[in-house]
Amino acid sequence: MTENFQFTLRRTDAGARLGEISMPRGTIRTPAFMPVGTVGTVKAMYLDQVRETGADIILGNTYHLMLRPTAERVARLGGLHSLIRWEHPILTDSGGFQVMSLSGLRKLDEQGVTFKSHVDGSLHHMSPERSIEIQGLLGSDIQMQLDECVALPAEPREIERAMELSLRWAERCKIAFGNQLGKAMFGIVQGGDIPALRIRSAEELAQLDLKGYAVGGLAVGEPQDVMLKMLEETLPVLPGEKPRYLMGVGTPDDILKSVARGIDMFDCVMPTRSGRHGLAFTRRGKVNIRNARHAEDVRPLDEESNCPASRDYSRAYLHHLVRANEALGGMLLSWHNLSYYQELMQGIRTAIAEDRFADFMAETQEEWAKGDLERA
Repeated sequence: MTENFQFTLRRTDAGARLGEISMPRGTIRTPAFMPVGTVGTVKAMYLDQVRETGADIILGNTYHLMLRPTAERVARLGGLHSLIRWEHPILTDSGGFQVMSLSGLRKLDEQGVTFKSHVDGSLHHMSPERSIEIQGLLGSDIQMQLDECVALPAEPREIERAMELSLRWAERCKIAFGNQLGKAMFGIVQGGDIPALRIRSAEELAQLDLKGYAVGGLAVGEPQDVMLKMLEETLPVLPGEKPRYLMGVGTPDDILKSVARGIDMFDCVMPTRSGRHGLAFTRRGKVNIRNARHAEDVRPLDEESNCPASRDYSRAYLHHLVRANEALGGMLLSWHNLSYYQELMQGIRTAIAEDRFADFMAETQEEWAKGDLERA
């Protein structure tokens, strides 16, 4: 731990990077996967369990928390860490992605976004300064700039307009954030699927000398090859000594390929959302536990895993729970999936440390391609 925010790049293996972020609340080993705790909870999980899976940091959602219980109430209750009993780092998004997705319920201008709450229809205004203020009230360790995220595909003029607005908002967020000891504000690269705009966004954000940089506006419907091309265009422009965060990504395969291109941090609802719907991620690929083939299968999902949900419960029981719509089914599969994601990240970090990331990536993809084990 350290009194201030510090990123240390320990090793590189081709494009892959091994490092750590040191903060007063703890150390984040990178590449890192951040479970999403939207409203102060990682759905269907106890936070003690989340920590035991290997998570160093979780993500909170500014938009949802500002609506309820409200940022001011969270602050009065001692901050988000105290309220949810998580003593380790928390990254909060800016609220921009959720607000922009409201479309008919919001009005955008240079000053910010005015929108109606999806909860009760009340009117709110989110400016860059207000976004940073809310994240400060929550007590966030890593705060994100307010940006405009355009869904793809979109017209080039619209992508450029949103990118330029996001740059101006980044400057305002930096001023509003000031110099908060032990905390950080990250800028967000925008530019859609247009390389020249991505590069310009990255270049201008780099001039702000922020503590870290995110790549936003991807994993919003575009093919994986487009996402990877945007990373290849963008990352060489960003400062190599700062952490790089790919927002909202993604599948295990997305993570492997993005690490290979130099990404350090990820977040995604996929492991918990998939778990609640009966889908498990495993060393042998995806397993739909709802399928009838699991109804009398006494094997666990993964007998080699350190996670009790993966190792100690039969597929037959998991199948029964999911088909019966029992809450425990979603809880166990969410636990399993988060454990798998963290085991994957640990495998990635170890492989980079040993200069064998390319081999690890090939071996992992080969195992996925084999598919789930057939019953004996």
